[in-house]
Amino acid sequence: MRGPIVTAVLTITLTIMSLWGTSPVVAQATNEAQSRSFGCHANAASRFLETDELPALSVAVMDSGRLVWSQAIGNAVRSPQTEARPDTLFRTGSISKALTSVALGILVERGDLDLDAPVQQYVPEFPVKRWPITTRLAAGHLSGLPHYEDRDFVNTRHYPSVIHALDKFKERPLKLEPGLEHHYSSYGWNLVGAVMQRASGRDFLTLMKQLVFDPLGLENTRPELPESPHPRQAQPYAQISGLTIKPPTIDNSDAWPSAGFLSTAEDLVRFGDAVMQAKILDETTRDLLWTRQRTSTGDETNYGLGWEFATKGGLDAIGHGGSHVGATAGLWILPAQRLVVAGLTNTNTPGFAPFIDQLIECHLTIESSR
Repeated sequence: MRGPIVTAVLTITLTIMSLWGTSPVVAQATNEAQSRSFGCHANAASRFLETDELPALSVAVMDSGRLVWSQAIGNAVRSPQTEARPDTLFRTGSISKALTSVALGILVERGDLDLDAPVQQYVPEFPVKRWPITTRLAAGHLSGLPHYEDRDFVNTRHYPSVIHALDKFKERPLKLEPGLEHHYSSYGWNLVGAVMQRASGRDFLTLMKQLVFDPLGLENTRPELPESPHPRQAQPYAQISGLTIKPPTIDNSDAWPSAGFLSTAEDLVRFGDAVMQAKILDETTRDLLWTRQRTSTGDETNYGLGWEFATKGGLDAIGHGGSHVGATAGLWILPAQRLVVAGLTNTNTPGFAPFIDQLIECHLTIESSR
């Protein structure tokens, strides 16, 4: 569903888009300033698609709870050529952590999960390490757990549940003492997902659907299931030595809580706006997720519980970047401006963060001139 933008009255089509294949640019312009903003967004997206040789790109902007821009361009599949649309699904990479964090917050809010209890209280299958690990430490990347090694990214084994997926890393030693310093670990978030499953008594994927996706109407957000690929999922691609090729097929059952979800740019901005406005969490719980963690020596980190802090367009933002096999993504919220921006593409590219900055600057520059 695209809500009010179905009644769109403005479609901007740039010549360069026709070279790549283009979906409708869907937006509603109510004045000249907004039309200039749309043109700025469209030009930025087209340049990014061409310069970084992306197969496809999907972006969305939400301002004060209203979807003001949504665009999908390029090819979701290159052969046979299938144009990207706003409802094309892309891998979200580590934005999955932010999605998972909201269900974690709800369980904490309900008293079903103690962030400071040892993880073995919920998941006794996870070995006791040299130092205790809590869910809070794992969610804030302070657990000392390792991150992926190169051999870990291309997973071909299917795990029936997030509990079984612990087998991939549970015997590996800690990289450092928990709490000592921020050490990014997607495995830490896979452990969080296992804790959530046990604390709730519900399968992790069912839990996410019931607590987050369904209540927020995120009809295009779901786990990537290798046994039943979604017909609207973009084909992931890899760029190697100037060539764009299909990467190895992976099974994301090893990483659902940390990197295993599919979504659209429109769903992601709706999600970000709902969290910002505390529509699905109490403000206290949202602020818990959005509070910078501290090391055992008292130093602040640049991470909350499933959320990163950054500067976007020169302004304070909170959100998450995402990168996985054949995918790059970003979801950023500027609370002071009530602005949410999301973008997804079906290849790996280092240029995504500057592109998101461009979108934000486009929007704010035009808005400030109104």
